[in-house]
Amino acid sequence: MMTIVAVDPEQQAEQIRQAKEEARRLAARIQQATEEPEQQREWIRQSNVIYGGLIAISLVLVQPFLTAAPVGWSAKACVIAFSLAIPLLAALVLLNRQEDFRRRVTDSRLVRVTRPLAQLLAFVGVAAGFWHIMWPAGLGILVSGFAAMMVHSAGYFRLEGVAKAATAPAKPAEQVHAPDDVEE
Repeated sequence: MMTIVAVDPEQQAEQIRQAKEEARRLAARIQQATEEPEQQREWIRQSNVIYGGLIAISLVLVQPFLTAAPVGWSAKACVIAFSLAIPLLAALVLLNRQEDFRRRVTDSRLVRVTRPLAQLLAFVGVAAGFWHIMWPAGLGILVSGFAAMMVHSAGYFRLEGVAKAATAPAKPAEQVHAPDDVEE
């Protein structure tokens, strides 16, 4: 048996309007955060750690393949991904130094495309390297990498939301009345 629920079009329209307004507020908050100099400097510092770590991991994982005989597809994918990622990551580390010196982040479209591309290539290299060792390890890296990204995102947005709330001016408390309350 199927239950049919009537939807009030006005209520649905109001919910859609509220969702759009919340999305606009969130987008404005994110845009404001990207323009704050201290936030930009923190992103530069975090990027340096990420890029440096990815370069170090890639050099460790590629070493065994430099002297190896013909290898399987996963080893080839690892070497190819890292051969593309290492120069991009190195260029991004140098760019971060310049951004830190100038105390601002570049607005170059090429750089905005290169950042996630270099990280993706490095991630593919790590996953392929672990897959070459043992496929469950490669699968584990893929799953845990995705989970780590979600944890970082959730933590970041929670911290930034709390920071914004702490610095925002306090609003006067609104009184909430139940529908059957009558003011006298």
